[in-house]
Amino acid sequence: MRSLISLILAFTTLVVVDGALYAQQQAAPQTARPQTAPPATPKPQDTELWEPVPKVVTPGAECKAPPSDAIILFDGNNLDEWVSAKDKSPAKWIVTDGVLTVNKAVGNIETKRAFRNYQLHIEWKIPANITGSGQARGNSGVFLASTAPDAGYELQVLDSYNNQTYVNGMAGSIYKQSIPLVNPSHKPGEWQSYDVVWTAPIFNADGSLRTPAYVTVFFNGVLVENHFELKGETRYIGQASYKKYDTAPILLQAHGDPSEPISFRNIWVRELN
Repeated sequence: MRSLISLILAFTTLVVVDGALYAQQQAAPQTARPQTAPPATPKPQDTELWEPVPKVVTPGAECKAPPSDAIILFDGNNLDEWVSAKDKSPAKWIVTDGVLTVNKAVGNIETKRAFRNYQLHIEWKIPANITGSGQARGNSGVFLASTAPDAGYELQVLDSYNNQTYVNGMAGSIYKQSIPLVNPSHKPGEWQSYDVVWTAPIFNADGSLRTPAYVTVFFNGVLVENHFELKGETRYIGQASYKKYDTAPILLQAHGDPSEPISFRNIWVRELN
C-alpha cells in the first residue's frame, strides 16, 4: 500500500512540474526570426584580387617552331582556319607581313575546328605605343574553349609590364580565377608567347560535372599555371560555373578597349588523347 501511495505522489509531482514548464514556455515571448537581407547585386570588383603580386622574372628569348603533328592555325599567310565567332562567316582580322592584328570592328574570331584536349602555342604582341592603364592597356584573351561568342575559359592577354591591375586579371592568369605564379612579361612592342596544355572538363549525361578542366601555361617559357584546376567558365561578373559542352573552338578576343590593337603570329595546336 505504501509503495502504491509513493508511486501516486511521484506521478502527481511529475504532472505538476511538466505543467509549470509548459506554462513558462507559453508565457515566454516569442523570438522573431531574423530577416534575411536580399542578396547584393554582383559587381566586377567582387571577383578581383590584388594580392599577392607575382614577382617579376626575366624570361629567355625563344620562338618555337611547330612539330610535325601540329595543326597550323596561323602561319602568317591567311585566315583559312578561322571564322567570325558571331556568325561563322570568314574571319576578317588584318593579316600583314605575317602578322595577324585584331580588327575590333568585326569582333572575336574562333577556329573552324573544335577541340577537346590539346597543346597550344601562340605568340602575341602589345603595341610599343600602347596607352591607357590597368585593364584598358592592350586587353585581349585566348579562350581555350569557347562555348559562346564571348564565353568560355579565358587565358588573359594584357600588357603586364609595369602595369598595375588586379592580379587575377593580369597576363598569364586564367581570368578572375588564378594568379600567375610569376610575371615574365616583356615590354610592349616585343613578342611574347604562351604554351598551353589544356585538359577539357568531362560531364555526365545529365550535365553534371564529372571531372574539372585543368590548364598548364608557360608564359615566355616560364611556368605560370601549374595544372591549375578551373572552377568553371571564366566570368567578368559573378562566380565561375560549369556548363556542359563536348568540344569547342579556340577563340581570340577583340576586347574593344581604346588601346591600340594586339597582334598574333605562329599559332599551332596538337590534339591530345
